[in-house]
Amino acid sequence: MTLDIFHQFVSPTLLGVPLLAIALTLPWIIYPTPTMRWLNSRALALQGWLIRQFTQQLLQPLNLGAHPWAALFVSLMLLLLTTNTLGLLPYTFTPTTQLSMSMAFAVPLWMSTVLTGMRNQTNEALAHLLPTGTPTPLIPVLIIIETVSLFIRPLALGMRLTANLTAGHLMMFLISTVAYILMPIMPKVALITVVVLGLLTLLEMAVAVIQAYVFVLLLSLYLQENV
Repeated sequence: MTLDIFHQFVSPTLLGVPLLAIALTLPWIIYPTPTMRWLNSRALALQGWLIRQFTQQLLQPLNLGAHPWAALFVSLMLLLLTTNTLGLLPYTFTPTTQLSMSMAFAVPLWMSTVLTGMRNQTNEALAHLLPTGTPTPLIPVLIIIETVSLFIRPLALGMRLTANLTAGHLMMFLISTVAYILMPIMPKVALITVVVLGLLTLLEMAVAVIQAYVFVLLLSLYLQENV
């Protein structure tokens, strides 16, 4: 029995094993593995085509120095996409609704882009902290503001992913509870509520895909500033 509306976001365990670890292995299980055959299956060919289209769209505006990050971005996209969408199934758990997991992705990857810029182009990376043409009296204030905004990026990156998924799941939980309560009392109103729940589920599927893409896209933009 659900104790409160936020109880569904508690990381569940089964026989002492956290289901978060099992959920993270699903992308490597459900996706077909490339083979050495001349002809691939339809599923494998479609998967390869989608990955190529995503990689081309993501890396086309980036400099050549960012292209080695393609494998990392594609893997991260597949992982987030799988965990976000599988969480919409009944009796499942969405790991990305946990802020600890979202921040575990956001902070190291953001830090990697910053360290890349500091190593490859130190002057350009430090120049981002001070806009061109700044008056001399405002230089210390603007440096502090830009530094704070730089360190807020990973927090905003992780919070955006968690907050959007959490809000959608809460709405689905509340609407489904209303439909369950109204079913014996007002069946017609409950039927309308079920229809609304179905439309909200479709919206949440779109949100799960979009949030995974936005997460990777923002990381690519941070990388673009440092290569």
